[in-house]
Amino acid sequence: MPHSLFKLAAETSSDARRRLLHAVTDLFLRDPEPTGMSKHHYGEIALQALPHLDVEARQGYADEVAAEPNLPRSVANALAGDPESVVARLVLRLSPVLTDGDLAAIALNQSQEHLAAIAERVRLSEGLTEILVERGDNDVLKTVGANEGAVFSEKGFDRLLERGRDEPAVPRAVAIRSDLNGGRAERVMRLLVELGEDDDLAFQPASEAAAIARQARRQRLEVSQLLKDLESKTRVVDDVLIMLAEEDRAYHLAQIIARTSDIAVEQALRALLRRDGSGIALACRALDVGSQAFAAVLNLRSRRLMFANKDTKEDLRRYAEIDMKAAERGMRLVRMNAKLA
Repeated sequence: MPHSLFKLAAETSSDARRRLLHAVTDLFLRDPEPTGMSKHHYGEIALQALPHLDVEARQGYADEVAAEPNLPRSVANALAGDPESVVARLVLRLSPVLTDGDLAAIALNQSQEHLAAIAERVRLSEGLTEILVERGDNDVLKTVGANEGAVFSEKGFDRLLERGRDEPAVPRAVAIRSDLNGGRAERVMRLLVELGEDDDLAFQPASEAAAIARQARRQRLEVSQLLKDLESKTRVVDDVLIMLAEEDRAYHLAQIIARTSDIAVEQALRALLRRDGSGIALACRALDVGSQAFAAVLNLRSRRLMFANKDTKEDLRRYAEIDMKAAERGMRLVRMNAKLA
């Protein structure tokens, strides 16, 4: 089988390479635990095919495999380092395969669009945030500053605020973080007050930041209360998911699914935002989420992943066909694998 695939990979037309890659990817993704040899052969075929594909085909492939935990690291790096940011975007945001070293190399050498995608990852180490803060433009700084999964060293945090002096939206984004300790919060507010003394600014950043911070605190308390209500059965999960999805609160929605499913928030958020919706469908089905609530989740996904959700009816039909007991068994396997990892 590998020899025949390598022979097909030798064909020169772009369409043939695209069809070959689609076929072997479909086969590869069906195996939940591919062997090292299988991953090696698949990686070789993918790396041979990619240079012959146009941007649209590379983007379609990248979006399909972005969040796959079994994707060969060499392929993940090839996609994440693609000079076209539309190809790299979802892989940089979602891939669990890329290491800090891989991401750092890309952050040091690629475009601002690549950096913006990295800045949206669920978890970012201090080393990565320092690179993003040093190299990023204002959009990158705002994104990483507001990302509660981004960890900052004292040096990185101070550098973020220093660069934020040129763009008040940066410290305003930082002000909504829920993990600010007293010292950091004081530095943010002090900077906003200083910027508010500039007559050229058309707003008062300190009061605006305070309002945003209050809203963030209200939302955190709200999520805590929603979880208590679900535990006491004074609310149903469908109503909570619909509310959070309609308000585009992806992180809080992932928190609810994670807590009620007994999985990590990172797992839930990755399932929610990966191109392939089977993971989030499995989690929702195991929770007995109804079709209306799942449709709201699908709409949130389409907004966040920036694709037109033209197949909602088909997605809902497939969702309804998922066997509840099979979904529960699948989630037990997810929990068990997470404990073994």
